[in-house]
Amino acid sequence: MNDLALNDARTVRAWCMYDWANSVYSLVITSAIFPVYYQSITTSTSGSDVVHFMGFEIVNSVLYSYALSFSFLIIAPLLPLLSGMADYTGNKKIFMKIFCYTGGLACMGFYFFTPNTLHWGIFCVVMASIGYSGSLVFYDAFLPEIATPDQFDKTSAKGYSYGYFGSVLMMVVALAFILSPTTFGLADAGSATRFSFLGVGLWWIGFAQIPFARLPNNPYHQHPGKQKMLKGYHELVKVWSVLKDNRAIRYYILAYFFYNMGVQTVMYLAATFGAKELKLPDFKLIATVLLIQLVAAVGANLFARFSEVYGNKPALITMISCWILICLAAYFVANEYQFYSVALAVGLVMGGIQALSRATYSKLIPQNSIQHASYFSFFDVTFNLSIVVGTFCYGLIEQLTGSMRNSTLALASFFIVGLILLLQVKSDQLLPFPKK
Repeated sequence: MNDLALNDARTVRAWCMYDWANSVYSLVITSAIFPVYYQSITTSTSGSDVVHFMGFEIVNSVLYSYALSFSFLIIAPLLPLLSGMADYTGNKKIFMKIFCYTGGLACMGFYFFTPNTLHWGIFCVVMASIGYSGSLVFYDAFLPEIATPDQFDKTSAKGYSYGYFGSVLMMVVALAFILSPTTFGLADAGSATRFSFLGVGLWWIGFAQIPFARLPNNPYHQHPGKQKMLKGYHELVKVWSVLKDNRAIRYYILAYFFYNMGVQTVMYLAATFGAKELKLPDFKLIATVLLIQLVAAVGANLFARFSEVYGNKPALITMISCWILICLAAYFVANEYQFYSVALAVGLVMGGIQALSRATYSKLIPQNSIQHASYFSFFDVTFNLSIVVGTFCYGLIEQLTGSMRNSTLALASFFIVGLILLLQVKSDQLLPFPKK
């Protein structure tokens, strides 16, 4: 029995604050400032983009991609086992803390990343990614423990909105340091950039203390004994037996894998598309990323209301259809104003599909289950693998065809497959809740 009162406003706000805390990693480190910084310090004065790493010569962007992929390959087999242990012991929060501090400290470690410390920088890239991905599993798993199913959509959207607004605020602060370093007593833009990475880690760890103080410890009164790892494995096996026999969850996970490949690839490479295909300057690309984040907050809440009226499945179908049209439109983008229009559309459906995907999965989990972390480990492993496969396919198609535009057509095919699989998901849990 969960002792915590469900739909408690203070608890829900505290839970949402972890989105506020960790989303600065997604925006500042993954999408905007760090990739530009990494590219600049790993490119030689002669313009060469080849670096020396562990005795090998490798292109800087390839090394960065490999580092991210390596982090996902490490975390993918670990998360299900750790989540089983968390469910068995009844304490997800300790695992969430471990990954949060790992990621936050790694972001702070970027402060020491200079042209002479490439190995340290790549180590921090891997550890920050592991910390972010790992903490999300346990964070997401709290959703069914703080809200009732009729509030999942709204609560999930609220969390994502907090994340979008928080990350934009941190991004603006970071840009203020970078654009006017001497105002803040910093030597140059490079020092200011590294200082902003320090700020990201402090922001992440600092604001995470709010959910850590409020979220419940062991709400189902688990009484763990010895052999926690073995028992964790047993918890995982129990969840897997349900997943493989539950047609709705099985098809939803597959659908999510394909359409999320498209979503995450667009998020990771939208700025790169603008830079390479349209030759847009950095400040316009960063402004576009900020626009997407702000519009995404609106989209998350808009589609939560749409789902409330029509149900989760129609809402997801609508958004995936929009994504297909966006990918086709991107193929024909010819100028920056068309690019901004597509970016606006991306932001609107990005927020909605991320928030509603999490809420939909929460509804499909058996309501009498207490193995929430184990269930969400499969969801988040799918999330990570979809990023690896999606970005790899995007890059491979560009390499083979010589154009990123052709890659956008491949993204459309990911969404089409995801849509076909989603149509196979049939569950009363995804219908609109009766009006009270």
